Amino acid sequence: MNTIFALASAQGRSGVAVVRISGPDAHEMCMTLCGRIPETKGMMLSVVKDASGAALDQALVLRFDGPASFTGEDIIELHLHGSIAVVQAVLKALGDDPRMRLAEPGEFTRRALENGKMDLAQVEGLADLIESETEAQRAQALRVVSGELGTLVENWRAHLIRAAALIEATIDFADEDVPVDVSPEVMELLGMLSSDLGRQISGSKMAERIRSGFEVAIVGAPNAGKSTLLNALAGRDVAITSEHAGTTRDVIEVRMDLDGLAVTVLDTAGLRVGQDEVESMGIERALSRANTADLRVFLTDDPESFDLEVRDGDIVVSPKADITGKGVSGLTGQGVPDLLNSITQTLIKRSSSAGLATHERHRVAMIATLEVLDRVVPLVSSGPEHYDICAEELRSATRLIEALVGRIDVENLLDEIFSSFCLGK
Repeated sequence: MNTIFALASAQGRSGVAVVRISGPDAHEMCMTLCGRIPETKGMMLSVVKDASGAALDQALVLRFDGPASFTGEDIIELHLHGSIAVVQAVLKALGDDPRMRLAEPGEFTRRALENGKMDLAQVEGLADLIESETEAQRAQALRVVSGELGTLVENWRAHLIRAAALIEATIDFADEDVPVDVSPEVMELLGMLSSDLGRQISGSKMAERIRSGFEVAIVGAPNAGKSTLLNALAGRDVAITSEHAGTTRDVIEVRMDLDGLAVTVLDTAGLRVGQDEVESMGIERALSRANTADLRVFLTDDPESFDLEVRDGDIVVSPKADITGKGVSGLTGQGVPDLLNSITQTLIKRSSSAGLATHERHRVAMIATLEVLDRVVPLVSSGPEHYDICAEELRSATRLIEALVGRIDVENLLDEIFSSFCLGK
């Protein structure tokens, strides 16, 4: 493999900039730049020089030997002063060396995958961890990065292999008297696996919402105070407010962090018969976004007056408490803290059911596996004459599970996954 390098810290001026070098020539490149290398698992302070011997910076140099490194290869890290000019000079010195190549997006992590340091689910979890903005996103991504999903999948795989081995042993001895009926143990293994898969599938949608963020739509009649309420929730003026009905024509979005959960609050057009073509389009958009939102806040005393059904868990609150004395008012702030707390607690309660599978790809693989098991169970109950079909179905289920963590059939996914990583990761 080529030896690759890239800036592993953020672009721009900073206190410290980290340049990472990984591959078979990492140690030799360190010798070229610094004249020496740190001791094994060690570090040193050294002047970094270019090929002409000109000093570029004084850096803290760290050494990580493969296979006990992030990529599984020899790694050298240069912790430089975070000047844009310093970083550019060091990257140029590396790029001018024929042994070096600038890393592609996500290539360090891809090498970690290829060298068995991470599974594919951990790679996706690392991408989610880098992108995390809230505490819930961080905690969820860290669980995946630490290998919890991979451990669970490995347990499922072991159940499938054991069940298949029992079935195939019966097939191998089809012409002889088999002393033990394997079907009870096979059924127990498949039952446990189906139950686990069902729980994770049920929790996958909520895990995805934690990762990507919840949507909360404020809906109500025109001039009910929806935009004023959105401004109050956001703590700033993000929506135009007016005493004239129908001011809001499009969906306005505000991203918020509610007790660690990423939440996008939507201000929608007032629900009524549109007075013109533009308002009608806004109302259509409002209904569309409200129908797909995770939670709706109905700002009304009569939710049945809208062509939008109140779902279980939605919040109904009276508008304009500054006039009526009850409910919520974005103008005065009355009831806003209570409403914000209700939204937060509702979403926290829903989040408690989140599973470990955080991507649609995970959910699809688990559903496909469960569908295979649903076909196998009645075949096992039908007797040994169907065991050859059972064995093939179990092998199919095993391949589906292995693909979930990247053991097989994932090459077509890798480019898409790693393209979201920065160069230094």
